[in-house]
Amino acid sequence: MDRHDKIRQLVELREQARLGGGEKRIAAQHSKGKYTARERIEKLLDEGSFEEYDMFVTHRSTNFGLEKETYLGDGVITGRGTIDGRVVYVFSQDFTVFGGSLSETFALKICKIMDQALKVGAPVIGINDSGGARIQEGVNSLAGYAEIFYRNIMASGVVPQISAIFGPCAGGAVYSPALTDIIIMSDKTSHMFVTGPKVTKTVTGEDISTEDLGGADIHTGKSGVAHFKAESEDEGLLLIRKILEYLPQNNLEDPIATECTDPVDRMDDQLNEIIPDDPNQPYDVKDIIHIIADNSEFLEIQRHWAKNIVIGFAKFGGMPCGIVANQPNFLAGVLDINSARKAGRFVRFCDAFNVPILTLVDVPGFLPGSFQEYGGIITHGAKLLFAYGEATVPKITITLRKSYGGAHDVMGSKQLRADINYAWPGAEIAVMGAHGAIEVLESKALSELKDPEERAAFFNAKEEEYREKFANPFKAASFGYIDDIIEPRNTRPRIIRALRALASKKDVLPPKKHANIPL
Repeated sequence: MDRHDKIRQLVELREQARLGGGEKRIAAQHSKGKYTARERIEKLLDEGSFEEYDMFVTHRSTNFGLEKETYLGDGVITGRGTIDGRVVYVFSQDFTVFGGSLSETFALKICKIMDQALKVGAPVIGINDSGGARIQEGVNSLAGYAEIFYRNIMASGVVPQISAIFGPCAGGAVYSPALTDIIIMSDKTSHMFVTGPKVTKTVTGEDISTEDLGGADIHTGKSGVAHFKAESEDEGLLLIRKILEYLPQNNLEDPIATECTDPVDRMDDQLNEIIPDDPNQPYDVKDIIHIIADNSEFLEIQRHWAKNIVIGFAKFGGMPCGIVANQPNFLAGVLDINSARKAGRFVRFCDAFNVPILTLVDVPGFLPGSFQEYGGIITHGAKLLFAYGEATVPKITITLRKSYGGAHDVMGSKQLRADINYAWPGAEIAVMGAHGAIEVLESKALSELKDPEERAAFFNAKEEEYREKFANPFKAASFGYIDDIIEPRNTRPRIIRALRALASKKDVLPPKKHANIPL
């Protein structure tokens, strides 16, 4: 065979590899409304940037006649490319080859690019579409999963890891995405569960569909496992590109500031009127976020789950920033188990990748009740507390309205090392609201008053006295817990000035192997 034949052979083998499981299976993939593994990579990465690894790898198994059926690439496409010119490593599972099932060599391909990503400090993107472990390979397949899990753990907090679920992801396969930073699911075409509907029916008797057990609606709305539900794969792939705009390549770099076309000194008079006079009347905190952020852009994360707290990314003067905000429009913005878990993990995510944190506070306290107590609100609330206290990135907290009780401490208080704490003039910072406080403080005096009118007059007077003392931020400011009380319309420029001032912040944690966060 001369060199021309060898080149011809190379070209033919590449063409064979690019066909995956063949034309029929590619057509079947398209008929389900799904792209192939290669099409997904092409749409995700900058045009022409993909460098593929291990195109000619095949499985090594001879069990159950498997040696008679081999495909180049063995069911997963791996390599590197760029997104907006920045290097990323990517793997994309190919459902046309053995249903995307994971073999020993399949796993080794993924491990190779994860190892390289860790060495060079670049994000890892995994596109999941797999029937699970390749049963014919037995324990080798299980070992392959564990090798991937280990690398997910080692890469955690070092390089961003994003998982897209664009098909089935079941059994042990779910734990690799679960160990990553962000999970995106496609609506109606993806599902995740540890145990499928058939086994569930056999073991528990529960009859449930694949969609109701582990579809995108379930994991973005009920379990909180997934962060985004994409209406299509195209939207999911665009989301990955968008998320990376706010993140650095790795934990040793800062997020990239971009040119800002929105005036940094822009003030908005709407903010002076946006908080209702009635302290119990709801409003949408996202209206405030859209007003103060660059070009009104806010990338909300987990918007369908634990809606009483809002998290996501925005830019201020071109600088990426993570936002945590209580949402008075849902459950009055109260903190509960799910909202504490949601915000706590996001705070740690931002801290791991040097993204400053802006906290907008309007919280009446923790949700009371046996359901919360039995569910471990003490431990889950402590997660959020722990996350804020541990975070060393620039932290700016603005109290918009209420900040009561233990929830005040938890939401980025000065004592948890927030760098700058502002408050709007109508902010109330106290142990509890006026009504509840007077019931406690004046219980004896109230019990001695038998006349209802006299009792009501006394209560109202004491309530007004309490409000005068605590229904404004000046008491907290007098102790230095609030650095400045700002006019709402000035909020955007004050945030930008604060972020610029804190850009060179250095904060060091005590030497330790790792903390013992209350899991």
